[in-house]
Amino acid sequence: MAIAAETQFHVLAVDDSLIDRKLIERLLKTSSYQVTAVDSGSKALEFLGLQDEQRKPASDSSESQEIEVNLIITDYCMPGMTGYDLLRKIKESSSLKDIPVVIMSSENVPSRINRCLEEGAQEFFLKPVQLSDVNRLLPHLLKGKPKEQQQEQQHEQPNNKRKAIDEDLCPKNTRQRYNGLTVV
Repeated sequence: MAIAAETQFHVLAVDDSLIDRKLIERLLKTSSYQVTAVDSGSKALEFLGLQDEQRKPASDSSESQEIEVNLIITDYCMPGMTGYDLLRKIKESSSLKDIPVVIMSSENVPSRINRCLEEGAQEFFLKPVQLSDVNRLLPHLLKGKPKEQQQEQQHEQPNNKRKAIDEDLCPKNTRQRYNGLTVV
């Protein structure tokens, strides 16, 4: 499921664990995503341009917004700011609230999962994150794209059912059957 370079999606990966951060980064890059990895919620906010106004001069805010982020995947348990806190700050922001957020955690706590999903997370992955989890991200990324880009993406990657139907109906793709047996 490789994505063409001109339609490459940018994912912001947030995890305080170096091993988990490298794993998610490798999985995303394997799936042809552009990845920026940071080790804390506050660094993610800084990258997104949402850091507190008193700590950051207004003139610097345009630098962070030059790189468009299509999805944020964050660990739940991190020192300082949790993934849940980061999710809430993103969803409270008028400029970033439409960016899909995925939370990941090594702890399977149903109340935590439900709270994140109710607050606006698109998915909740249990660690270790696998390639099959990463493959579930594309529909969320397409939701955030403008309609024209969605249509271009659909034309680039035709539906397999449609392709199968076209191949069945197209006479040029059919072969004569020959079983090699003759009845005497």
